[in-house]
Amino acid sequence: MIVKRRKLFKKQESKSDYLPINRWPIDERPREKLIKYGCEYLSNSELLAIMLRTGISNNSHSRSALDLAKALLSKYKHLNELLDVSASELTKVKGIGRAKACQIIASLELGRRALSEKNGNNVRFRCSEEVANYYIPLLKSLKREQFRILLLNIKNKLIKEVLISMGSLSSSIVHPREVLKPAIQASASALIFIHNHPSGDPQPSMDDIEITRRLVKSCAIMGIEALDHIIVADSGYFSFKKKNMM
Repeated sequence: MIVKRRKLFKKQESKSDYLPINRWPIDERPREKLIKYGCEYLSNSELLAIMLRTGISNNSHSRSALDLAKALLSKYKHLNELLDVSASELTKVKGIGRAKACQIIASLELGRRALSEKNGNNVRFRCSEEVANYYIPLLKSLKREQFRILLLNIKNKLIKEVLISMGSLSSSIVHPREVLKPAIQASASALIFIHNHPSGDPQPSMDDIEITRRLVKSCAIMGIEALDHIIVADSGYFSFKKKNMM
């Protein structure tokens, strides 16, 4: 009987160690710190905790929003890895349900789009190497292929970037119609195709070559100049233009 009481006491003691964020000292709470000092004073885990809003608390397990954020950043070492994670993958982290997974994905996508729009007002590409150097850090670590188009004005200034497809590329997925529609809507004078190879090897596949041929031909018909198709990977990049394949 004495042994049982000791076990019970230990369980109660460990449970009392958990404090939800709203019971922390005010200056240590992520939201209050953000309001008082600004985003730049918060760590990645604190910013992610604000996005998650709440932790979990039940009879068997308790975690604050900050604990959940640290668990996520422990699993996904770099923030850009979260950009390519599906909701079902996120829910494998204990305490992350479908609602929280959707919050994370939606918030990161909004941030990515905002950055793309902001960059569109400032970035001007003068050569393929500049495009590659800009996008290699953004795309090289993604786990799935992404095909994007960069819409440019007459001065080769970036109007905006558009994600066309995700997953292994094929001519049925990357259709000229899907590429030309946003280019026409944005009144783009030229565009650049860009995608990543998660394998680490930037050399084009036969599908890559065929897709490029079809897209260049379609752009020419519409009077939009296709400047290049760039493939980025861990080991570098491949430019169709530099290899005289366009």
